[in-house]
Amino acid sequence: MANNSEHVTEPELSADHWLAHARQLIPTAIESAHATTVFPVRWKSIISKLESVPTSLSDLASHPCFLKNTLCRETLQSVASTLSEAIDLADRCGSNDTVRLGKLQMQSDIDSLASKLDLNLRDCALLVKTGVLSDATVPVLPAPGPVLASARLPTQQLNVGELLARLHIGHAEAKHRVVDRLLEVIREDEKSVLSVLSRSSISAIIQLLNAGAPKVREKAATFICLLAESGSWETLLLSEGVLPPLIRLAESGSLVGREKAVIALQRLSMSADTACLIIRHGGVRPLIDICQTGDAVTQSAAAGSLKNLSVLPDVRQTLADEGIVKVMINLLDSGTVLGSKEYAAECLQNLTATNDHLRQSVVNEGGLKSLLTYLNSTIPLESAVGALRNLVKSVPVDSLLSLGLLPCLVHVLKEGALGAKQAAASVVYKVSGSTEVKKLVGEFGCIPLLINLLEAKSTGARVAAAQAITTLMSCPQNAREIKKDEKSIPNLVQLLDLSPSNNAKKYAIACLLMLSSSKKCKKLMISHGAIGYLKKLSEMEVSGAKKLLERLERGKLRSLFSRK
Repeated sequence: MANNSEHVTEPELSADHWLAHARQLIPTAIESAHATTVFPVRWKSIISKLESVPTSLSDLASHPCFLKNTLCRETLQSVASTLSEAIDLADRCGSNDTVRLGKLQMQSDIDSLASKLDLNLRDCALLVKTGVLSDATVPVLPAPGPVLASARLPTQQLNVGELLARLHIGHAEAKHRVVDRLLEVIREDEKSVLSVLSRSSISAIIQLLNAGAPKVREKAATFICLLAESGSWETLLLSEGVLPPLIRLAESGSLVGREKAVIALQRLSMSADTACLIIRHGGVRPLIDICQTGDAVTQSAAAGSLKNLSVLPDVRQTLADEGIVKVMINLLDSGTVLGSKEYAAECLQNLTATNDHLRQSVVNEGGLKSLLTYLNSTIPLESAVGALRNLVKSVPVDSLLSLGLLPCLVHVLKEGALGAKQAAASVVYKVSGSTEVKKLVGEFGCIPLLINLLEAKSTGARVAAAQAITTLMSCPQNAREIKKDEKSIPNLVQLLDLSPSNNAKKYAIACLLMLSSSKKCKKLMISHGAIGYLKKLSEMEVSGAKKLLERLERGKLRSLFSRK
């Protein structure tokens, strides 16, 4: 019975063993290849590759890290296997197997052998010249946190550097397994992977986006998506050419592949420079298609990417030429509430910010009605009200009123976030041109809501509210309502604040001037300290301050004399 200690299984044999074994096989393989008489051109190419193997093996054996990891052993084992296959195939070409199996099958086997030799030679060169062997010996940082489940190796026991090195060598299926393991590790302890990730590793992962197997592309896209979302690898990803394969995957990949690709594009497109590159590489059309055909996740990510692209003024017309306007309006009507609708509203706001042609295009496609419907159906977002604000000057007021603008503005001023309320106040100011419209605005209950907005912490919101109130006060009915509101005078006086950043004071003065014809209003202004503000504002020559001060002081003197 053989001693167990003498029994050595193949995986446990050393790199030196496989190096010696491969060197023994090389002369036999070359001799057998020379002896074949069928398909001479193909065998001549194989002989040339076989003659390059000794040099590759010598280079590999002379590397300082030759014995420090398993990569060399596995590569040499693969070389020995290929050499054995070459000997066997050459022998079969010299027998009756060519006739029995058929020439096409034999040609296929020879071509497969040539591919394996190319892969072996390439892997040897990579191990020697690119620093992969050195990377594979990098010690792994201890993983923080509790010990992992016993079903898996603790992260600190993994040689992450070796895993990354394996991305460079071997066939696609082997790399697929490596990416699978890397994904497991990065989810358990992201730092252990990112701390040793190199440019060459990122390049190898990006190359897997072009792999033939959909699963390999999916896993590579998942890894790149994680890198993009980490926010630290954008420069390297771009420099290694990640955008074209990501865009191709978003266009024609599997369901999972498209999802990961478009999420990565959304994160990368947050940079203006990258957004320009995505457009240059033809990324707009796939993103628009996904907005129309994707599921909730991919649709939202694609809409988010397009929203990021629309931030750039110079490309907005290009986006419109690709049909983005209609697509964004459709998303407002039918997209998922927590994703694509918000991005669609932001995108429309960007598109209509400065371009009259695009504003009219949105109106013509029914975008105004969709915005109003969306605003009435949810908690109003600033972006949607901002898009509405951009559009109102492109539409007759009668049409706006018939679409239900005023009830929508009341809803926003009641329920919206501060930014949305500010935008709604700006819309009130823009549409309140005629006395009739001003009267309708008052009748719909906007005035108390605008007076409340004067108390906002945001300077912009206070300015927008004061501006709208100033316009509305020219309607006597509205002026009477403002006089009756107990908050109006105190809030307007507070806007006389001397701070240079307070741009609302000129509108506050205008409102107070209109209210100063009322003795009651003047007493309230004085009691809330308006005179002290106005004296300093008069010295600063703020328009209307001196006139209002004179009115208040005149009223104050009369009151004094009457008391005496």
